[in-house]
Amino acid sequence: MFLLYGGLFFVLFVRMFLIQATGEAEGQALAALADKKYSRETTLSASRGVIYDQSGETIAKDTLSYRLIAILSPQATNDVEHPRHVVDPEKTAQVLAEYIPLSEEEIFERLSMNGKYQVEFGKAGRDISHDTMLKIQQEGLPGIVFERDLKRLYPNGKFASHLIGFALKEENEEGKVTTNGKMGLERTYNEELTGKDGKLSYKSDLWGYLLPNKEQILTPAQNGQDIYLTLDKTIQSFLEDAMNRVETEYEPAKMVAIVADPKTGAILAMSQRPSFNPQTLDGLTSNWLNDAVENTIEPGSTMKIITLAAAIEEGKWNPGATYQSGRYKLLDQTIRDHNGGNGWGRITYLEGFQRSSNVAMAYLLENLGDRTFIEYVRKFGFGGKTGIDLPNEATGTILDNWPSERLTTSFGQGTTVTPIQMIQAGTAIANDGKMMEPYIIDKIVDPNTEEIVKDNEPSEKAKPISSKTAEEVRKIMASTVTAEKGTAKRFALDGYTVAGKTGTAQIPDPKTGNYLWGKNDFLYSFLGMAPAEDPELLVYIAVQQPQLKVTEIGSQPVAEIFTSVTENSLKYLSIEPSSDIKVEKTSLGDYEGKESQAVIQELKNTGLVPVVVGDGGKITEQYPAKKTEILKGQRVFLKTEGQATLPDFTGWSKRNVLIFKEMSGLRIETSGEGFVHSQSVSAGNIASGNSPVVLKLQTPAEVYNNMNSENEENSLPQD
Repeated sequence: MFLLYGGLFFVLFVRMFLIQATGEAEGQALAALADKKYSRETTLSASRGVIYDQSGETIAKDTLSYRLIAILSPQATNDVEHPRHVVDPEKTAQVLAEYIPLSEEEIFERLSMNGKYQVEFGKAGRDISHDTMLKIQQEGLPGIVFERDLKRLYPNGKFASHLIGFALKEENEEGKVTTNGKMGLERTYNEELTGKDGKLSYKSDLWGYLLPNKEQILTPAQNGQDIYLTLDKTIQSFLEDAMNRVETEYEPAKMVAIVADPKTGAILAMSQRPSFNPQTLDGLTSNWLNDAVENTIEPGSTMKIITLAAAIEEGKWNPGATYQSGRYKLLDQTIRDHNGGNGWGRITYLEGFQRSSNVAMAYLLENLGDRTFIEYVRKFGFGGKTGIDLPNEATGTILDNWPSERLTTSFGQGTTVTPIQMIQAGTAIANDGKMMEPYIIDKIVDPNTEEIVKDNEPSEKAKPISSKTAEEVRKIMASTVTAEKGTAKRFALDGYTVAGKTGTAQIPDPKTGNYLWGKNDFLYSFLGMAPAEDPELLVYIAVQQPQLKVTEIGSQPVAEIFTSVTENSLKYLSIEPSSDIKVEKTSLGDYEGKESQAVIQELKNTGLVPVVVGDGGKITEQYPAKKTEILKGQRVFLKTEGQATLPDFTGWSKRNVLIFKEMSGLRIETSGEGFVHSQSVSAGNIASGNSPVVLKLQTPAEVYNNMNSENEENSLPQD
């Protein structure tokens, strides 16, 4: 017995000695096993970058959500009276089916997985809102727990959806769930928007309590980069509202619209129909392309702007000369004017352009030379990419093989273009010959360091025509709106001059290869700018196959979008309406360091509206900056020392409100879009405390509807 127990003790001693000496048992490192047993690691989720408009208004961001988890293992329960695992799968499935988009049978099947410690519910169990999470918790279901998560939020609904796109959560082969951009900017800039998760490492016992004298190792999450667009949320909202109305009334097959700043090439708004809600994907069709950039169309008569510009630049334009309208023959091909080839007799070239005569372009091409004309088409950027910072840009095709093709190109048939090319070409007309490269990304910022990773600036692409030619083209385009014979009379604005050109293009029939025919089977378009003398906005709109009434013409739905968006946007940008042909401008001086009272009087004398941000004294900052040319009637902000007194914001545009907010540092919150309708704190008061000043905004359409409602109420018989 002594030898037996002694031998066993010796074996045990040797075993313990070897473990201590080598730190291994059965070929496994014990320290590593212990570390694995007690080590815990928590993932710190990084937020996906935010997409903003040019003023910092949110377009897409991550928001808090919850992920549903069911604990199945009885080992999670220490107290039988307070179970921490699912004890009644049938009841649990029945309750959860009321809150998540899975059937009771599917949930029960997951809850019945033997051998699993816990289960999740895929897409149906993710992106759960705070309210839904609270309701499920109130059901008191044992074993049902939640983990905080992030959900992509698109707070504006149907808003530049094919441009912005959307991002979805996906589970990879390793079971890790990540958010990936699937379409639009979310996909194009997915790498920049995607953050890097952090982690928290620590050691704890079996019950999760931190072990004493053990350090926590924190690796912070790196949030994705924020993207600031050139889009203006208010102008985009004007565009979406107008397109919604036209879509409801005319049920077109397609629509596309772009609003740009012609002086910089910055895209202020871009949308298309059909469209969809990126939050729910409701309305998403098989077309995932951004039609403004990735699809081509025949431009129709809007191309006559290029023909006219080339003729003027080459000295081949004589507006008072006459020609016989109606028909023009080139070899075996006959070109007809849009009134069935009847024409309007012998008319001037100016009237021919105002009437959108194809025959006028044909004769003009004779004088200009068709190959010279094609050179100008290319100079204006057609046939090549604009360089806009969006993917998969199409180039279109310039038909240049035969004289007949060059002839039809002069009035926009056969040759194809993209809407963004039309905008780029339009900047040369609106911007005194300087053609600007369109762009949509204003800047990209790293929120972790506040470093500006990318900062876009306006870029002049080319100068296809002189300033004098551009001015002459604008005047002639303006006459299509004002002349008795003009085709664009319905595009006139109240108080603003407009230069523009209508277009009617035929649509190829994919079944026969021929063109469709009939007023409900055309693509109607308009390229316009306002004010005509010095354009602040450039707008291109195309509406395909609207369902028109017998008494309606194709330009009507296009005009409804253009007039609404352009007039509202000009007012929002504080471009004062003027019925005068000549728009009066003034250049701002350097007011910093001067006494505010003297500057206020000086500004009033020059027809400007001074706004003092402070209690007076010396001016420390001004907006706009010195030497800026602005229209008379616009506001000039002067910052001084002291607390700012609240002005009467009624009628102010959102842009001016944001300028005042930035300069004053006051807590000002806005509700709605358009112009200020009411304010929570009266004018003349000094805002104090933590309560914000709330301004309610209304679009001109809302104001009009409210006035009509009040008038109807007032006309009702009183009790």
